[in-house]
Amino acid sequence: MKQVEKPKKPLIIYYLIAFIVLILLNWFVFPMFMGSNVREVDYGTFLNMIEERQVSKVQLEGDTIYFMDKSEEPQQYETTTFDDPELVNRLEDAGCEFGRVAQEQMNPILSMLISIVIPVLIFWGLGQLLTKQMMKKMGGGAGGNPFMQFGKSNAKVYVESTTGITFNDVAGEDEAKELLTEIVDFLHNPGKYQEIGAVCPKGALLVGPPGTGKTLLAKAVAGEAGVPFFSISGSEFVEMFVGMGASKVRDLFKQANEKAPCIVFIDEIDTIGKKRDSQGFSGNDEREQTLNQLLTEMDGFDASKGVVILAATNRPDSLDPALLRPGRFDRRIPVELPDLKGREEILKVHARKVKLSDNVDFNVIARAASGASGAELANMVNEAALRAVRDNRKYVTQEDLEESIEVVIAGYQKKNKVLSTKEKLIVSYHEIGHALVAALQTNSAPVTKITIIPRTSGALGYTMQVDEEERNLMSREEIENKIATLTGGRCAEELIFDSVTTGASNDIEQATKLARAMITRFGMSDRFGMVALETQVNPYLGGDSSLSCSPETASTIDDMVVDTVKKAYDKAMNLLRENKGKLHELAKYLYEKETITGEEFMSILNKKEDTEEKN
Repeated sequence: MKQVEKPKKPLIIYYLIAFIVLILLNWFVFPMFMGSNVREVDYGTFLNMIEERQVSKVQLEGDTIYFMDKSEEPQQYETTTFDDPELVNRLEDAGCEFGRVAQEQMNPILSMLISIVIPVLIFWGLGQLLTKQMMKKMGGGAGGNPFMQFGKSNAKVYVESTTGITFNDVAGEDEAKELLTEIVDFLHNPGKYQEIGAVCPKGALLVGPPGTGKTLLAKAVAGEAGVPFFSISGSEFVEMFVGMGASKVRDLFKQANEKAPCIVFIDEIDTIGKKRDSQGFSGNDEREQTLNQLLTEMDGFDASKGVVILAATNRPDSLDPALLRPGRFDRRIPVELPDLKGREEILKVHARKVKLSDNVDFNVIARAASGASGAELANMVNEAALRAVRDNRKYVTQEDLEESIEVVIAGYQKKNKVLSTKEKLIVSYHEIGHALVAALQTNSAPVTKITIIPRTSGALGYTMQVDEEERNLMSREEIENKIATLTGGRCAEELIFDSVTTGASNDIEQATKLARAMITRFGMSDRFGMVALETQVNPYLGGDSSLSCSPETASTIDDMVVDTVKKAYDKAMNLLRENKGKLHELAKYLYEKETITGEEFMSILNKKEDTEEKN
């Protein structure tokens, strides 16, 4: 890349032009404005105004007389004086205030300093200050001219001493670490790869949901390899002016080649790496030019120098195919949500900095936090430590960690929200309805906790179920049982109070999603069988889906979803109707205690069964 030339005109020329303009303004323009409010009259008019007593105040300054009239809005006048010996008597007879202004001749040099030099110095100082501020914001350099910084890369550069992150700081992603270890080994020992003719992958793309540790893995690779680490976000390439993003890409790769071996990490690469449209409407788009330059640079640099490109995204389906082909991002490394063992290891890593009591069981916490990402697990450990501080304890207990899971999932306890007696009773029956339907069905996760304490997420209560083992698959019967459990709260309300409330809105939403997924995605319907009727978009960002079928088929799917949910609702209603006595007893106990554990719930339930068997 060519060296950027300095500007042809130095800044002193611009200051000189401003100096000349200021002198011209000072000599010609400013006096015109300063004198625009003074009206000039002849001496005769001045004498007539005195005789008519229209003058209020007179001042003599050399050969010039300044006077004011007596109108509501006094006007200032100016006239030239004559040798009039009667002037003073006339002013006294007219009752005018008059006096002479002492005229002091100012030193010409001092006058020039005040009127010209000092304003120019102030102007120059402000210009220098603004220039320095702009240089700080834009990175400085380029011959001291901040306007030459638009094409410079603002990537953060970390060296081995400042990164301080290794694979020991990353847990729960053993497969990703194994794939990245080869890159680290190449940066340490490139000779053994070159000897056999192998080359290191030019790039590796880390894909996965938010919070799984993609950025942390990239920093760990740099920490293990002990090489410089360039970190930049994809959004930092996007500029207002066309071509600036491409210039930043060129500068980034130039710096990387100078510091090779090194690692370049581009976070959220989907910002600049989106698929180019086929309609040709954005051929000159800034984002597209930046992508084209990135593709060119990745083709052009020599991988044998040890420059490795790492990138992270949670939208791999939106990336341009040219970016994903071999020779650019050779490896696609999934960084998924951790499993049970991974969650346990992540909790242990984040708990190193926290003082723990002896009763902490990370396996129990990991099972309860099913589906949590690494960032959420780190937040749970921190919330547990904060709770211990609020309770004036110097260590974290098992109860703190269990409560932190509920805080992350459902929010803090809303202590200032007090339910009325009727609402509290309805919520009690609602939550026991969920728990009772779940406990009375086979292939259903055990109930671990039931509470009717409102949370900041808006939930007035909830029932927590935790599987004893890690589950990756769900059968048709298990999904149907889960839908029945979700409808259990509304069934309890209708059975006991012969009315329904708005408290089941979230249950309805989840039950409908599961029923629709059974038909359109999982192939669990007799009518359609193994036919995909729905396309999932952005699986790492919530998994939004869109139907890919005719309107007639969509109408049939709606009818089938209604039938599936209704069937589960009837099943839950029959279970609660058959165990109405247990529903009353458990709801009364929950109403009094507000929070009960799974052991307490099952104890009352089994005790009731034993009593019925004796009878």
